[in-house]
Amino acid sequence: MALDGIYLHFLKMELKEALIGAKAEKIYQPTKNELVIVLRTRQGAYKLFFSCSGNSSRVNITEHSPDNPQKPPMLCMLLRKHLQGATLKEIRQQEFDRILFFDFDAVNEIGDRVKLCLVTEIMAQHSNIILLNGEGKIIDAFRRMDDEKSVREVLPGGTYVLPPMYEKENILSCDLKAVCERIGKSEKLLSKELLNIFQGFSPLVCREMASLVTGSDETGVALSFSQLEMLENELMKIRNIIEKNTPLPFLLSDADGKPYDFSYMPIKQYSDALEGQECASLSALLDSFFFERDRVERTKRRAWDLYKTLTGAVERVARRINNQTAELKECENKEQLRIFAELITANQYSLEKGVSVYEIPNYYDNNNLVKIPVNSAFAPQKNAQKYYKDYKKAHTAEKMLKTLIEDGKKELTYLESVLDSLSRAQTEAELFAIRNELIDGGYVRNRKNSKQQKQKELPFIEYKTTDGFRVAVGRNNVQNDKLTFKTANNHDMWLHVQGFAGSHTVIFSDKKEITDTAILEAASIAAYHSKARDLKNVPVDYTLIKNIKKPNGAPYGFVVYYTYNTVIVNPNDKNKNS
Repeated sequence: MALDGIYLHFLKMELKEALIGAKAEKIYQPTKNELVIVLRTRQGAYKLFFSCSGNSSRVNITEHSPDNPQKPPMLCMLLRKHLQGATLKEIRQQEFDRILFFDFDAVNEIGDRVKLCLVTEIMAQHSNIILLNGEGKIIDAFRRMDDEKSVREVLPGGTYVLPPMYEKENILSCDLKAVCERIGKSEKLLSKELLNIFQGFSPLVCREMASLVTGSDETGVALSFSQLEMLENELMKIRNIIEKNTPLPFLLSDADGKPYDFSYMPIKQYSDALEGQECASLSALLDSFFFERDRVERTKRRAWDLYKTLTGAVERVARRINNQTAELKECENKEQLRIFAELITANQYSLEKGVSVYEIPNYYDNNNLVKIPVNSAFAPQKNAQKYYKDYKKAHTAEKMLKTLIEDGKKELTYLESVLDSLSRAQTEAELFAIRNELIDGGYVRNRKNSKQQKQKELPFIEYKTTDGFRVAVGRNNVQNDKLTFKTANNHDMWLHVQGFAGSHTVIFSDKKEITDTAILEAASIAAYHSKARDLKNVPVDYTLIKNIKKPNGAPYGFVVYYTYNTVIVNPNDKNKNS
């Protein structure tokens, strides 16, 4: 990722402009590696999000609302004790190192004013969030480390020491011409050389510089005079951007709309392979990039027990269906069993006991001889009865297996729909609703002794089309049933992705004729809230609510419909149209 030292410098300037002088109003810790501080300013409240997770460490203002756990961890309680009510005075950075210092002016337990510093170190798997007192002593840290685990000690009571820094050039103060001359004598890859020389340069920016100077095919050869001039010119552009504080938040996405990378400047090296777009701010860029990228993984961490239960149930049901299908295949020869029984009965007086095979003319096959295996210890009549018995058993089993397989497929569809709802759940309230649904279905045991707080009833997810129609989406299967059968009216439009698990989506007509534009936009929304959200062309069925039926005894969210139309949409159009 390109959250390099220079990007962090620009982010620091952006945060200073918005947050200096703000008071820490609320503090909570959504997970063991995340921290949220709600800072109140005259312009309003901002949620400042910190993460020291290895693959998504960062700090930014967030628009999303991470859950506040019902029982705060001990570290969160300590941070509240020291920082709640404190005023943010300064945000500092050591040159272009990936460390930010948030200086607070606070009041201690006896009313004395004290200085505190919250340090966020953004260094991949070595990332950390550390609280210091005014003397630079560590109060506590998200990741405690001793000398055996790290090159420095990070423990309460110890003195904070900066991580080791590499000797690199600062682009603001170095002689660019001299540096370029040094690069010109090297035959290493230009991107590698830039990464080794300059502070705060990410691999992405280094590759972009190399692409601009040498073209798309970078080779390890000495640069020409004109290329060195071009390199100096490009480095000067970056220096100017830093000095004038004019970054351009730039997001790269792949063909499916998934976030790929980001920078503080336009990135052109990927040509048409990736799509680039400018963002409103550096914080907004980080917020959207990591939130979407980590959406599924974040839910898995918070609801691992539910994922484990559901995936185990899916595997069991799928295995049971496979076994029943194999048994059903064995029932295909049941008519042969009946014919053998009839042939033995018709010829029993000419057959003898004590043989293991009867050779009998088959009147179903032009009286050709057929060999029928039998038990030599049984009389012909008893062998015939055994074949009749096996035939009835196979006939009964076939009926039962067809019903069981059909029920199993319905259960599998239901479980996959719950898994899909779980993958899109973002709050504790949504997870609570899914857990209750699984308790009702008997998949999760109800913890009678656990004191769970009552959760407020969740609202539907709502959108508005460009021509003014209201669109509602169910968050889970219970909400899907409520939306379709209790909230919507007969002449509202119902939509669902075809062939994939997904949420019920409804366009409320409000006694108006629903437009094609509204149907297309709502279909994109339905595709987005489904298992097919990462595909490009997704078929979505739509029909009036009056055509939707729920069979007796069907699980939550299961419906049938026979009158419908289908439209092909791109789930990513949801963001453009709603």
